[in-house]
Amino acid sequence: MMSQLVYGYIRVSSKDQKLDRQRRQMLEYGIPQSRIVADKQSGKDFRRPGYQRLTRKRIRPGDVLVIQSLDRLGRNYQEIKDEWKYLVRERKVSIRVLDMPLLDTAADQDLIGTLISNLVLELLSFVAENERN
Repeated sequence: MMSQLVYGYIRVSSKDQKLDRQRRQMLEYGIPQSRIVADKQSGKDFRRPGYQRLTRKRIRPGDVLVIQSLDRLGRNYQEIKDEWKYLVRERKVSIRVLDMPLLDTAADQDLIGTLISNLVLELLSFVAENERN
């Protein structure tokens, strides 16, 4: 049986922005540099090379995807929700959002916990898109 791997995904919107702060957070969390994937591209959709390589080729069922905040995952309300569902339900990947522990799908959640995390996901996805717009 293969062991669970933890991957970090970091993103900034433009080439002149720095990834240093997010990278440092992932390293402090204990994710090795070799499992931190970065993109310097807008979060308006999920057509980002690093993200696609990570989620479609590297990450496996049972693995954990760590992001600093939900807006690092994306900036499109519907696409964030669809991608979250795809990763968690279809790919069986856990997601951990460092600045929002309520969104940790790796934690055992009862029905109330699941409801709360779904509501938080809805709200933060909406905020992320509104900030982009």
